[in-house]
Amino acid sequence: MTDEPEGDPTVILVTGGTGNVGANIVRQLLDAGEQVRVVTRAPDEHSLPGETEVVRGDLSRPETLPAALAGIERVFLFPVFDAIAGFLRAGRQAGLRHVVLLSSAAAGFPSRGWIGEQHLRAEQAVASSGLPWTFVRPDAFMTNDLAWAPQIAGGGVVRGAYGEAALAPVDPRDIAAVAVHALLKERVGETYTVTGPQSLTHLDRVRIIGEAIGRPVRFEELPRDTVRQQMVQHGMPAPAADELLDGLAARVGEPAATLPTVEELTGRRASTYAEWVSLHRAAFTPTVTS
Repeated sequence: MTDEPEGDPTVILVTGGTGNVGANIVRQLLDAGEQVRVVTRAPDEHSLPGETEVVRGDLSRPETLPAALAGIERVFLFPVFDAIAGFLRAGRQAGLRHVVLLSSAAAGFPSRGWIGEQHLRAEQAVASSGLPWTFVRPDAFMTNDLAWAPQIAGGGVVRGAYGEAALAPVDPRDIAAVAVHALLKERVGETYTVTGPQSLTHLDRVRIIGEAIGRPVRFEELPRDTVRQQMVQHGMPAPAADELLDGLAARVGEPAATLPTVEELTGRRASTYAEWVSLHRAAFTPTVTS
């Protein structure tokens, strides 16, 4: 680990810079006075802060990466699994000296399953590349619950399986804060598992959303097979659907572990679920038509 000043003028590359975590990393780095470059396949289709340098590139097309990596020493790497090897080769050639990889808490589970194995392979590829690394392993994203928005806005009923399953969902802003800390402090060789501050069941989270929008919202339990079929129909690989449902089943009646990672690294507490919902209240609120 080095303790270089946070005003280091070198440009930091953010991949996945328009996503839930990446967009927050861009904003937080800019707020810290850093110069930021974002690589994206479609620069004209995204709205990024005006101070951001935006370059056209595609992680799955290694020939586009030298321009994106020119002059870059530090990078936040979004895990495009089939593109990791090509990116790392380009990164070595460009002289990268720190890769902060977005991974998953599932990579550290005793039974990793399909999702955990995919992330663990990405971690292993980065670790074996010879490039200095940090891994950020978030648990469930609070933003996953935006998938409930049409059901809540449309009728106030969320339908799913295992309503009593408990998670410790984390705000993407907090995941970003941990990644930014790793980038600026160059916390090399460390792995950070990130959770939210509360153990909450599906029923708890649905209730909190209802309180935020000022109308009743309830959870309706569906059979596991029905939910699995819906997941697969919406494009989720069957092994991932099975793993997610198995994981929820195992969490019924068991409080989710919460970790102090966000507060320990950033000096501020992690955002609560209610605070996150308050920022996204409009997504869950029915549209009033005259």
